[in-house]
Amino acid sequence: MKVASWNVNSIRARQDRLVGWLASAQPDVLCIQEIKCTDQEFPSLELRAAGYYSVSCGEKSYNGVAILSRGEPREVMSGMGDDSADRQCRIVAATVEGVRIISVYAPNGQAVDSPAYQYKLEWFERLRRYLAFRHRPSDSLIICGDFNVAPEPKDVYDPVLWEGQTLFTLREREALRRVTDFGLVDTFRQYHPEEGRYSWWDYRMLAFPKNRGLRIDHLYATAPLSERCVASDIDRDARKGSQPSDHAPVWGEFRA
Repeated sequence: MKVASWNVNSIRARQDRLVGWLASAQPDVLCIQEIKCTDQEFPSLELRAAGYYSVSCGEKSYNGVAILSRGEPREVMSGMGDDSADRQCRIVAATVEGVRIISVYAPNGQAVDSPAYQYKLEWFERLRRYLAFRHRPSDSLIICGDFNVAPEPKDVYDPVLWEGQTLFTLREREALRRVTDFGLVDTFRQYHPEEGRYSWWDYRMLAFPKNRGLRIDHLYATAPLSERCVASDIDRDARKGSQPSDHAPVWGEFRA
């Protein structure tokens, strides 16, 4: 099973690129983030014509997540199912061929110590509780998406410059680590310990051609699946060309 994740930064703006990438990359499952449309506006018929079922949790103009799959998704759940009043569309889950797939779009956090930053930290705590309440580390589980956190200095093109800035503060990294301490393995790092590999580049200041990026998109798997992971990478080429997303897809392949 090949599972991928991609923040498309508006599915309506990137629909043709998305369909083209599906045809070339041939993932069995693709989790997407920042669809920026309601469920009614989501192009489910066009994606079905491309060979993929889809489930989405969308809202007008902002956020939004979805799961595309060749196999029919089952046990679909949107949101965290807790008693929070939060209505932002940032998580959707489904079971595909016996694997529980969770697509997440973590809050950006904006400025350090702002209300948005505090919301981000609290959101990660809710995600940790969500995993603990609904799953076990022995489950066949993949959780992937745009986590808006670079976990380590080698995930940032200039860690000295970025230290203390949103996406790389110590509190954000610790919040993400509490989530992964549930029993999640970073599949990319299983195969790529090197520096200089990123999944997001700012549109400004020629960040992409200069490779001034951050690795903030991750594909995590529990041990039963990480032990079956045979490859994992970032498709940097998908960031090239006209009007790309500012993110590149990340993917992992798992043997049966």
